[in-house]
Amino acid sequence: MPTIRRAGILAAIAAAPFALAYRFALLYRVRAGYPVPRPPQITPADLGLPFEPVDVRSGDLTLPGWFMPARGGEPGPGVALVHGWESARDRLLPMAVFLHAAGFHCLAIDVRGHGANLAETLPITAGEFGSDALAAFRALDARPEVTVGALLGHSMGAIGAILAAAEEPRVAAVVSTSAPADPWRLTRQTFRLARLPIPDVIAWPLAWLTTRVYVRPRGHQVHLISASRALRKIQVPILLVQGTADIVVPVAHLDRLAAVASASDRDVETLRIEGGQHSWLYEFPEYRRAVASFLARTLGGPVDAEEAGDRAAASNARRLPDTPRPDTAVQREPGGFRSLLALALPGQKGGQGIGDIEEAAGLDRVPPPGDPSRPPTRVA
Repeated sequence: MPTIRRAGILAAIAAAPFALAYRFALLYRVRAGYPVPRPPQITPADLGLPFEPVDVRSGDLTLPGWFMPARGGEPGPGVALVHGWESARDRLLPMAVFLHAAGFHCLAIDVRGHGANLAETLPITAGEFGSDALAAFRALDARPEVTVGALLGHSMGAIGAILAAAEEPRVAAVVSTSAPADPWRLTRQTFRLARLPIPDVIAWPLAWLTTRVYVRPRGHQVHLISASRALRKIQVPILLVQGTADIVVPVAHLDRLAAVASASDRDVETLRIEGGQHSWLYEFPEYRRAVASFLARTLGGPVDAEEAGDRAAASNARRLPDTPRPDTAVQREPGGFRSLLALALPGQKGGQGIGDIEEAAGLDRVPPPGDPSRPPTRVA
């Protein structure tokens, strides 16, 4: 009996780390999986863009959106725009401004659980961004004004755009801005963003487990909602863009995506914006020029690639004024040991997501390099 008792004690001790890791994963899912819907505060009309409200069906849901016709609604190419985590379709309007100037019709939606949609009862994953990006593209493609369509996504919306393009052969091109390479690496990065004091030797396997627990309620398999895997299936031109100063999704994610595409012999272009952060890359003329030129080359259109790039670069695409909106999960997250302690307490909802870290950190008012209004020091 003593031998059996000792064996039981040793087994319990050995199992304890796995039990703690699984509990961590369950609590992480509760805190990180539910974005706060932040309804749009402005409309395209506020930026001088023509538009009409649209309803976009995605499975059993109806997502609110805007269709913004270019060139008086004459037939031509269009772009479906997909926002990131805890964002909304109005945050996409600066991109619609320069794309409209280059002659592209645009359609933007609120992804489920975001914007004007109700909060979701299950955690939201890259899979839901993919489903809604696909629905947005199909709504765009069905428009009589649109002759050919592309997808442009930011952050989680960029994963969604890549996943959608891998499923829909009518997508003619993809622009991916600030995309995480895969769910596992994204989860590990959120640990860093929350400043959780977990060493790498523990953090990486913990992220592996946490990711699988996170996606289980939706019935996803992690590898099937990975941008890296989906890139291998896409046959159309892709432009991958990342800022070198991105603290949310480091530029190493672009390097991984590019390596995957290269190994699969895919038609992929890359662009690194020096000094660019996770958001607001559209404020850089080189971003606007590259995106518009790429889309004009791959989709065709009313103007050639060079002129489309010139028009986009000359447009006034600026970040939106900071209007009152609910705090993001990131802004509510204390970080460090306090976050680690909170993850150990049951019943805590809302926490570290992949939201706009830079906005929460007060970097949202810093103009891009070369802008005459850029202050000599960073806003704290």
